[in-house]
Amino acid sequence: MKILLYILAALVVLTLAAAAYVRLSPVDAADWHVDPEEVTPPASPNNALLAGSNAATVQASALVVAGRLQAIAEAEGAQVVAGALGEGFVTYMVRSRVMGFPDFITIRLVPEDDTTRVHVFSRARDGYSDLGVNTARVQRWLTAARDEAGDA
Repeated sequence: MKILLYILAALVVLTLAAAAYVRLSPVDAADWHVDPEEVTPPASPNNALLAGSNAATVQASALVVAGRLQAIAEAEGAQVVAGALGEGFVTYMVRSRVMGFPDFITIRLVPEDDTTRVHVFSRARDGYSDLGVNTARVQRWLTAARDEAGDA
């Protein structure tokens, strides 16, 4: 019985240590602030990439799209890691609610006449699978931006 308590205590300590690592490990902006058009996505299914010919299109100016995406990012608790959306290139970090796992979302806006192409790369830092979290986030942000722009 005593050994079982020691094992349980060790598991609790390991869980707390892992949570502390996830929350407190430093973020190097140079590792995450990459152009979605130039990235090779990882083989793991913990990312979502819409770039190049797969980039989304929003019927609004880049400045308007930037404002809408910034509002969506702020509403979801995203923090800017590098760049600025108003300049057309930004990387955000969003943490999961329970364990605080960081995901990084890089957005490049490319104006085209009266529309804006939105290149997005969203990926998890840790783990192999994100259970579709990044894909859902990208779709949610783009859908909200399109709805606000009248593109439904």
